Amino acid sequence: MTAISPLQSIHKKGIFGDHQKKNESNLLNISEVKDLTIVQIVQYKKSKVQLNSIQIDGLELPLQNSKVSSNKETRILWSAPSTWLVVSRKENIDKTIEEKCKNENFGITDISHSRAVIRIKGIQAKEILKKGCPINFNELEKNNCAGTVFHGITILVDFVDSNPDTFNLLTLRSFGESFYHHVTDAALEFGYVGI
Repeated sequence: MTAISPLQSIHKKGIFGDHQKKNESNLLNISEVKDLTIVQIVQYKKSKVQLNSIQIDGLELPLQNSKVSSNKETRILWSAPSTWLVVSRKENIDKTIEEKCKNENFGITDISHSRAVIRIKGIQAKEILKKGCPINFNELEKNNCAGTVFHGITILVDFVDSNPDTFNLLTLRSFGESFYHHVTDAALEFGYVGI
C-alpha cells in the first residue's frame, strides 16, 4: 500500500461547523478510507466467458446498471457495461482477481494508488451530496453506485449503508484535496466530526 495516503496532510480530526448544542452522535462523520485495494476489471469484447460463473471473494459480478455486490471486506461496483471496480480490504484480492479473470478474457488494472476515498456517514449525508451533485439521491438505495460530478470534480458514489446513510466517495487522487475541501465546506452547515 501507499505509505502516504492521498489526504494524509489534508484531513483534520475534530469537531467542525455548526455543532453547538447538538449531540455528537447526530453529527456527520467524515473520514478518509485508507488501505484499500481498488482494481478495475474490463471484459474484452472477444471474451466468451459466462460472467455468472465468476466469483471474487464469494461475490458475483453485478450485471445491472448501478448495482453493487458486497460482503464485509469486498465491494464489487458495476462501473459501465462489462466494467467493474473491486474495492477491498482483503489481503491478496488482486491475486484472486487474476485467478478468476484470466488475462485472455479481461483487462485488469490496479488503480489503488490513483484514488482518494472519502466516507460520509450520518443522517445528513445525502444533503451534503445534493449540494454538489446533479443526481437524484432520493432514488439511490443501499448497494447502489453512480458516477457523477461534485462541483465539477468527477466522482464515484458508493452507497454503503442506509442505517445511518453511509457513502464512500471515490475520486482521482489529484483532485482529492479540492474534493475534500468541497465536501467539508458543504458539511459545515450541519456540523461534522472528522475521524
